[in-house]
Amino acid sequence: MDRSANLDAEELKVQVFKPRDWKFSLLCGWKEALLCPMTREQYILATQQNSLPRTEHPQFYPVGIYGWRKRCLYFFVLLLLVTMIVNLAMTIWILKVMNFTVDSPLVLQSDRNVTVNARNHMGQLTGQLTIGADAVEAQCKRFEVRASDSGRVLFSADEDEIVIGADRLKVTGTEGAVFGHSVETPHIRAEPSQDLKLESPTRSLVMEAPRGVQVNAAAGDLKATCRKELHLQSTEGEIFLNADTIRLGNLPVGSFSSSSSFSSSSSPSSSAPRQTIYELCACPNGKLYLSPAGAGSTCQSSSNICLWS
Repeated sequence: MDRSANLDAEELKVQVFKPRDWKFSLLCGWKEALLCPMTREQYILATQQNSLPRTEHPQFYPVGIYGWRKRCLYFFVLLLLVTMIVNLAMTIWILKVMNFTVDSPLVLQSDRNVTVNARNHMGQLTGQLTIGADAVEAQCKRFEVRASDSGRVLFSADEDEIVIGADRLKVTGTEGAVFGHSVETPHIRAEPSQDLKLESPTRSLVMEAPRGVQVNAAAGDLKATCRKELHLQSTEGEIFLNADTIRLGNLPVGSFSSSSSFSSSSSPSSSAPRQTIYELCACPNGKLYLSPAGAGSTCQSSSNICLWS
């Protein structure tokens, strides 16, 4: 009786406490029932109830986005699709306006000009190409034009010089090429079947060379024509004329008489009788004239041709 009374008292004391986590009561014994939130009998009863099969129908909870969230998601997807279609249409329109295709080159158009800038890693301007309505300007340290096949430099320009690397430089203008200063070249040659002409319309033409100037006509004549005087001068050497025939035309002719007086005539045919052989005479000043040949020399230093010259 005492034991059962004690158990009833303990059960009454245990029921005063609110049940808590049943897992904690596993550590409690019979003597510590007052300190545990659940007794051993309650734990056995709870485990037996959990092990019994449940006859209730399982409840299914829907998973997903519903309501206004779903409508907002559809709206954003539709807005993104419309934006992609507009971007694709704008890209196709830009490519069509710029005439950009795989086979044709890229075309850049502007109402004023087109400017292409080149900068270094610090953002400083290193080169600029401006294509305008009046001119094409390039600002850089060195400008080069290269051949497409071999990469050879055809034209290059910098602050010091301009180099033309093409095989031939052809100027087709009617006025030719105008150079403000000297032009240096080892060879000047005309095109095949064309004449080469060096001309100074208003001033003189000077050809100078410290080691000599050679004028050679391999298959033609060499003519030197002037309005006034033609000077052939050699300061230290001599003037050498080497030819099978040397002709001096339009020389004045002096007539010889027994009185040792001379008179000038315009041509040898004016003297009578007809004279066919003449003597070439030279005045003290170097002037040449013709004198009728005789048994002896007919040249006289006191000839009127020498006096009138």
